[in-house]
Amino acid sequence: MNQLTQSKWFTSLAIGCFFVCGLWSLWMQAPYWMALPFFFVAIIPMVQFIVTKTDYLYWLLLITLPLSTEFNVTPSLGLDLPDEPLLILLSATVLASLLYQPSTFRFILASPIFKWIMALMIWMCISLMYAPNQWLAFKFILAKTWYILPLVILTALIHQRSSNFKKTALFVCIPMLFVVIQTLIRHAWYGFDFVAIKKTMGPFFRNHVNYSAMLVCLIPIGWLMYQFTKDTTKQRLIKAGIGIACLGLFFAYSRGAWLALIMGIIGYWLIKKNQLGKAIIVAIVTLLVGLMVLINQNRFMDFAPEHDQTIFHENFSAHLNATIGLKDISNAERFHRWVAGIRMVAEKPWTGFGANSFYNQYQPYTASAFKTWVSHNPEHSTVHNYFLLITLEQGIPALLLFAGFYLYLLLQTQQLYHQFQNHYYRHIALGLGVVLIMIASLNFTSDLIETDKIGGLFWLSAGLIISLQLFLQQERNSIAG
Repeated sequence: MNQLTQSKWFTSLAIGCFFVCGLWSLWMQAPYWMALPFFFVAIIPMVQFIVTKTDYLYWLLLITLPLSTEFNVTPSLGLDLPDEPLLILLSATVLASLLYQPSTFRFILASPIFKWIMALMIWMCISLMYAPNQWLAFKFILAKTWYILPLVILTALIHQRSSNFKKTALFVCIPMLFVVIQTLIRHAWYGFDFVAIKKTMGPFFRNHVNYSAMLVCLIPIGWLMYQFTKDTTKQRLIKAGIGIACLGLFFAYSRGAWLALIMGIIGYWLIKKNQLGKAIIVAIVTLLVGLMVLINQNRFMDFAPEHDQTIFHENFSAHLNATIGLKDISNAERFHRWVAGIRMVAEKPWTGFGANSFYNQYQPYTASAFKTWVSHNPEHSTVHNYFLLITLEQGIPALLLFAGFYLYLLLQTQQLYHQFQNHYYRHIALGLGVVLIMIASLNFTSDLIETDKIGGLFWLSAGLIISLQLFLQQERNSIAG
């Protein structure tokens, strides 16, 4: 069938669809049926655009990461708009491409990163079988899939050309800079008041924790852009952007983000000195020993807060003083949920309670001594430690797999930095290592990898590391040749 004949058939079907839907909508008194023929006409050009212009949608996705907003379709179903629909569209495209041209993705499928991800996904499917609410667990796996396909696989594919690294940095940082500028302007109207920060970042971020987390993770990317820019005028613009970002970070009043910045600076030094592996071993041993000491003879009960003293402080200096004295409401509530989380792990250590199950399951495992004014949890938030969250919901095997995957990514950035001869690729690896260290620091007191902002940056970093591994192999082959 030639193209002219196909066009005639399609026109006839479209006209027929229009009349059938028109008659049906009149009969049923339901005018929304008239949308169907217009959708029918638009579907083929839409599919052609998605298939032939996949790159355009990918760059649009990166732009929308800092700009997306949460939207509840129903009380139990929410989407991040507009980035999540783009993730779903791109996932379908990646799956179709994998089936149609699997050879294009050979270097990605052979990567250890992809194998780690497959191991994580397989265990998610196994833990699904033991979840009390399998529908919630299935939705979790589905969402994880449409994050990984575009942000890991498509990222690795698109970034085979080195120039795309700069493009990626621009497409994520510029929209975030817009958010920071508008937040600072709105915050200035309130005199940069500590409490008022919550009113200034909508609709782009739910709270100052999410906002400051993404902001601090993009500062190293801004530093990379400055390193690779030779034009004096552009360097001044980038320096001004970094200055605005640091100002925004200060007035975000987020202790976790400030700590992440310090950890990023330490991580920068450790990677350059090739000492990251040793530091990780020391940190893990210290963490395990500290945990054992706290659990032994229930010593953790010594840290139970005074219920009437754990209040929300409207003055930031008082908030910091309460933090040092372990009396601020946010950290006191963290202890409350961490105790519950550890008890949940002890109850079901191997399979967990199922993905997305913490809120529905944790109350019976709490300790009354750690209860605070916000323990009724009106926001339905989780345990505030991603590593603990993944353990209590999917079991210890999930923690070991995810921790192993994370450590592999971190150590790969150090290895890539020291093995590359190319100065450009070396510093990209260094920057990614710093970002991943910051994300790890943030997720010890939050669970941000399940958000589109920090989760997007995390999976994007994994895809970029696959690209760097390919470039390192090409560089070695070039030197050997």
